[in-house]
Amino acid sequence: MKILIVEDEPQTARMLQSIVQELRPESLVVGVLDSIESTVEFLSAGKNMPDVIFLDIQLADGLSFEIFKQVEVKTPVIFCTAYDQYALQAFKSNGIDYLLKPVKGEDVKMALDKLEGFRLMMKWDPSLLDLLKQSIQPPKDYRKSLLLPSRENFIPLQVSDVAVFFVSDEVLYAYTFGNQKHAIFRPLSELEEEINPADFFRISRQALVNRKAVVEIQPYFNRKVVVKTHVKLPESLVVSRLKVSEFMRWMEG
Repeated sequence: MKILIVEDEPQTARMLQSIVQELRPESLVVGVLDSIESTVEFLSAGKNMPDVIFLDIQLADGLSFEIFKQVEVKTPVIFCTAYDQYALQAFKSNGIDYLLKPVKGEDVKMALDKLEGFRLMMKWDPSLLDLLKQSIQPPKDYRKSLLLPSRENFIPLQVSDVAVFFVSDEVLYAYTFGNQKHAIFRPLSELEEEINPADFFRISRQALVNRKAVVEIQPYFNRKVVVKTHVKLPESLVVSRLKVSEFMRWMEG
């Protein structure tokens, strides 16, 4: 079994590696990484891919869930964290177990036994992980509309009428297909969790784009692309290099 450890606390990383090698002497630790950036680079390279990833949630350069937005991960993940509030999000991100720190040997053993049990029952195929997640999670009821303040009243805005959600001067705006602009007083990251990812894609820190709004995709420098819409925006919609492949697959899907 090939194992990848992602942990930014050196002592915890060493302890976890020691526990794994004691429990599974035949296993091979293919890497010990400490950041989102280094993990994305490792997984993007596609070499020496692990059979399981032990992944800390809070890394030095952000929450490790960002990894899943930048690179496709089919490997099952055992999350390790000092906090319990990320459990639901972890199981949405290939998680098969959720270990609270300080990690104990018996917890690691149970997680590895669970993984091996899945592999024996299903003759493990990474694509079956999606079926497993669907079987343990109820379908999400995505947001259909937003209430916009208007003087003393509120006006409903249908999410399907929004072409682009765009952050400008630290304020989130909804740009509709009718070229109307509405301020949305909430973080883009929070809104992203509430709307259907089949309809909207987070192309950058500034923008969520409706699939139906895209009329053209143009090459840009440094292997990036620019998304063209009929909506008037303050800046161009540039898809970062690390997200281009995922965005293209999403558009085709």
